[in-house]
Amino acid sequence: MAFQMIRRHLASAIIPLVVLALASSSQDRDRSKIADQYKWDLSAIYPTEQEWRSQKDKLSIELPKLRDFQGTLASSAQRLAEALETRSRLARELDRLKLYAKLMSDQDTRVSTYQGMRQESIQLSSTFEAEAAYIQPEILRIDSSRLNTFLTAEPRLRVYQHYLDDVMRRRAHTGSESEEKLLGNSKVISSGAFSTYNIFSTAEFPHPSIVLSDGKTTTLDEPAYELYRASESREDRQKAMSGFLGALASYRGTFGSVMNTNVQASIFYARAHKYGSSLEASLADANIPASVYPRLLEGVHRNLRTFHRYLMLRKRMLGLGELHYYDLYAPLVKSDSGRYSVEDAERNILAALAPLGPEYAAVAKRAFSERWIDLYPSEGKASGGYEDDTYDVHPYILLNYKGEYEDMSAMAHELGHAMQTYFSDKTQPYALSSYPDFVAEVASTFNEALLLAHMLKTATDDETKLSLLGRYLETIKGTLFRQAQFAEFQLRMHEMAERGEPLTGDSISRLYTDIVKKYYGDDQGICKVDDYVAYEWAFIPHFYLGFYVYQYATSFAASSALSEKVLSGEPGASERYLRFISAGGTKYPIDLLKDAGVDMTTDEPLQLTVNKMNRVMDEIETLLARREERTGAKQNEQR
Repeated sequence: MAFQMIRRHLASAIIPLVVLALASSSQDRDRSKIADQYKWDLSAIYPTEQEWRSQKDKLSIELPKLRDFQGTLASSAQRLAEALETRSRLARELDRLKLYAKLMSDQDTRVSTYQGMRQESIQLSSTFEAEAAYIQPEILRIDSSRLNTFLTAEPRLRVYQHYLDDVMRRRAHTGSESEEKLLGNSKVISSGAFSTYNIFSTAEFPHPSIVLSDGKTTTLDEPAYELYRASESREDRQKAMSGFLGALASYRGTFGSVMNTNVQASIFYARAHKYGSSLEASLADANIPASVYPRLLEGVHRNLRTFHRYLMLRKRMLGLGELHYYDLYAPLVKSDSGRYSVEDAERNILAALAPLGPEYAAVAKRAFSERWIDLYPSEGKASGGYEDDTYDVHPYILLNYKGEYEDMSAMAHELGHAMQTYFSDKTQPYALSSYPDFVAEVASTFNEALLLAHMLKTATDDETKLSLLGRYLETIKGTLFRQAQFAEFQLRMHEMAERGEPLTGDSISRLYTDIVKKYYGDDQGICKVDDYVAYEWAFIPHFYLGFYVYQYATSFAASSALSEKVLSGEPGASERYLRFISAGGTKYPIDLLKDAGVDMTTDEPLQLTVNKMNRVMDEIETLLARREERTGAKQNEQR
């Protein structure tokens, strides 16, 4: 599909940077008992399921109308404009159908009716791509000078200029009409890998049970695993991680087969479009320079010493003789017992967003008052959190809120996505509204940075500051280093398959182990990576979706630089940022970020982020020394 013609639902619509966990045991997980104000209102998309069905049937009948333009696009500027407008109109309604089916399904993944609706929307999307397959090849047959004449003569084509330029850019990688139609029809098959993973891992995977240190038995579904791997009890987090990942190991053959199918599909499409590799095809989609991906990995490798400094600091703060992988999610400051109601979170987030002006904060407030958000976990609800949207309706956010700082931060994160969607939709026409994936995580992590700055500014004691600074380190660990680790794993896995090497549950697990041990300094005694960590890859949804995770790391580096400019009061920084989140897909992502003040083709954004990480660790060590002085003085007084 050519750049920006079909609105893209971002990978954040699958899982957030900070994976949300289980609500407290006292919270009722029966969705029918959750107050409506804490559940999203999908009636803005379609008032009823029957209306969805009616519109779906109507669109099914309309899709063949795309064929009316076949063979005529070069005849006149007016004919080309009419074809592109018809395609946009149908794509716009398709987006709406897909969103409703997805959100209904994610409310309760156990309901087969909603699973069926989702499958129908995927099938319809595949039909749409097949019906529209002739458009790009036919445009490519138009002489460039004639196409420029069309753009000058027909004002309706101006909104499609970026799209048309992109089509011409990818001339060498676009097949014939019959080839593109065949590839379009195949998408319903290639989507099966993630669908299989999603249903099996969410609804049918036999989750293990463990006995906690207090003698209670708990079932480790995904939210429970995420909760107990972060327990203050070292015994419980070790049991949670070994139990959950060990259970994944029992099905590594199944997960490996699904992963191989996903990777082979990626290779198939790359080769079909005459790219040298899956990575090249992925980067070319949004015209990302080929140097960006390896530059990220090389930069992270150069800075592993800083990451290892963080790991040693974690070991010190937890008072451990040896740091294990299962210690990575434990709270750094045990005395931190802060809890945040939804109302607390709303208040803190809105205050944090104040530097961006009243309109930005007012739109964020609407997300709460107009039920854009599905807040609490419930039985069968999709895990994690995301933002997803369609052009004619406000954005929607799924969360699994349990009242901890991480949940509040994740709320700010998803609101960042929602704000970029809202302002892009408000400012740009449909054809230019969808922003590239490469910049998708900038707005989300930007919001997280503003929230942290606000909470630090209002903190009144060293322990709170220590906790908040520790959370920043957790964010940079999870967003920069862990996502780079994931990105390297994805790259090496695809390279294995492209060399003809087998991808099985065991071979994938060996690869994952090698990379994790390198990042966490296992051979240097920095962090012990236990054997069962080899199977963690099977739990990560993004791995079943092709190359995306590297963009979390690049976006975090970009947002760190941009947020520093806004928070420091740099003249024009807020205005540039608001223009950035309003720009949609009017330019390629590298150019959008350059306009905002960040050049991702250089090492500067990553280095600035690492420098900030070192400053935060310096400050934490100062606070720890002050704490130790107070403790020593108190002990002397007692003597």
